Amino acid sequence: MDAVRVALLREVLAGTEWLGATRRFAGALRGSVVSYGGGLLLVGTPEYEPWHLAAHLVDEAAWSGTPELAPTLVRHAARPTDPAHLAVGLGRIEAARRGETLLVVAPGEPGGTLLERVHDARRSGATVLALGSGDHDLSAMAHEALPVREGSELDLDTVQHLVSAAAGENPLPTQTGTRRLRDRLTRLADQLTAPPPPRW
Repeated sequence: MDAVRVALLREVLAGTEWLGATRRFAGALRGSVVSYGGGLLLVGTPEYEPWHLAAHLVDEAAWSGTPELAPTLVRHAARPTDPAHLAVGLGRIEAARRGETLLVVAPGEPGGTLLERVHDARRSGATVLALGSGDHDLSAMAHEALPVREGSELDLDTVQHLVSAAAGENPLPTQTGTRRLRDRLTRLADQLTAPPPPRW
């Protein structure tokens, strides 16, 4: 989903809870990785690997000049023979420490094995974020959670688009007052897709 489509989606969602909720969650995500200098781990469930979100966060990291947003995709069925970026297994969650962020995307129940590892990561000081079904146990472990329950107005894929786009658009907490190119392009896309002003 490109910037123009995200802008159109935001226009459609104006006045709903989703814009504020996805921006808050994206702010927590960005704040946790920028504050500690990176170490974003992204994991799904055995049935659902968040490839799409991983790709969008890599793009947003490049476009926003925030390399900390580029995640390490942790896979349930990773094999040593996989390419390096696909060979990171669940053991990486066990090794998570203070200063790292673990983003769990779970459209259904995450399962006991994953929950145990998430619990261990949190106990070791990692920041835990949860996006998905709103599973009670996972939400209770998370520092920040955004539930996308079955039957919601938006599906999980759409929410992931909104979160990744918002994470890339948050202003950098640094020096200059100049606007970044990505922010200017987003604002331009919003203006181009806005309805024309009424003629009196």
